[in-house]
Amino acid sequence: MKLLVGTGAVLSFVGGAALATGPASPPNAAAQGTEVKKHELPVSKDGNLVVGLCDGETSMEVKGVKAGQSLTRAQAQQVSGALMAEWLRKNPNANWDPVPLVAQAPAPGSTTPRTQQPRTPGPAKDGTVREGGVTSGSGGAEVKKQVSAPIQDGHTYGAFSERDEAIWAASTEQFVKEGHRVFHDAQAIGGTVGISCDMCHPDATNTHPETYPKYQVQLGRVALLRDMINWCIENPVRGKPLADGDPRMRAMEAYIYAQRKGVKLEYGKK
Repeated sequence: MKLLVGTGAVLSFVGGAALATGPASPPNAAAQGTEVKKHELPVSKDGNLVVGLCDGETSMEVKGVKAGQSLTRAQAQQVSGALMAEWLRKNPNANWDPVPLVAQAPAPGSTTPRTQQPRTPGPAKDGTVREGGVTSGSGGAEVKKQVSAPIQDGHTYGAFSERDEAIWAASTEQFVKEGHRVFHDAQAIGGTVGISCDMCHPDATNTHPETYPKYQVQLGRVALLRDMINWCIENPVRGKPLADGDPRMRAMEAYIYAQRKGVKLEYGKK
């Protein structure tokens, strides 16, 4: 599911005539007075699931998987990989980052990664999004052992201690970890066909959050990063868009930005 490159590839799914009219407009499209572009995919005469890219040309019929059924993770990874390989074959000069040498998240119920350990570790122990402070899985006990006396210089932004900074850093890292979990979990993101974000964006590659806001061809308007996340949730993932304040949306944004740490901001870049 190509999130961000205006002329790149975004996976879309259709399993019959009912879905062939294309995705619904994002929640804020009407407010901006613009119509979000829609893509139609071929309809399988046998009622099989059809998976396509946003170029409007590259698609694949998944035999044996009917409308309303979800692909297994292995099937979804195979289909998305085949489609992306075809798109890259047709677009050899595309500006596409190489896939990093990191593991995909293990399948649900498994603790064994397929290659090496991902750069960003797993979620909180209870699997929930936490924004407000150190959780049981974020190393709070260790943080308390490393603190020193508070800074007292009379300034509002100086009236905090090293302990405060350590807790804030641990809380932020925990939030990024939760974004990693949602990004790699089709069910957590609300998908219905088995596709998760990482299948086309391993370790959040080719998301380029530093280039937003920018005009996005898929939407036909200027978009923010969260707009493109929702576009992919509605289309390739076949889920419902997330509200701006949804903890899953906030956590995924945090994870995607964290993966581009050190890259200069360059809004509007294609």
